[in-house]
Amino acid sequence: MTYRVCLVCMGNICRSPMAEVVLRQVLERHGMGRDVIVESAGTGGWHAGAPMDERALGTLAGRGYDGSAHRARQFTEDWFDRYDLVLAMDRDNLAFLRGMAPEGVEVRLFRSFDAAAHDGAEVPDPYYGGQDGFDEVLELVEAASAGVAKHIADEIR
Repeated sequence: MTYRVCLVCMGNICRSPMAEVVLRQVLERHGMGRDVIVESAGTGGWHAGAPMDERALGTLAGRGYDGSAHRARQFTEDWFDRYDLVLAMDRDNLAFLRGMAPEGVEVRLFRSFDAAAHDGAEVPDPYYGGQDGFDEVLELVEAASAGVAKHIADEIR
């Protein structure tokens, strides 16, 4: 059985693709790379087809990650059937996704898997800020990815 997860932010050029790249590598390190498909999308479609933000790419590259293959996509209602787990980067995107999710589908905040995070913790949008925002996003994504990987391991084993 293949487990599928989708990480969702606003435009799919900063937070969710950074999380996609990091989570994929964490899963590989834990021997689950072949068992789990990790994808990302945005709730908005204005960046569809665009590569990851250059600042996000550079931040990832600085820590040994490669996000160069990413192309932005928009999450649509019919995608819920594709995924076992849908994770939003912030409360606005969480509310948007929950508003279109079929009954019984659970959508969670990505940072809800970070044991050190408080309830309702978000991954802030770094788009309109400086480099420090992208550095913070990467730190938060790395911390939460370990918890997401543990959750997935419990689900598939």
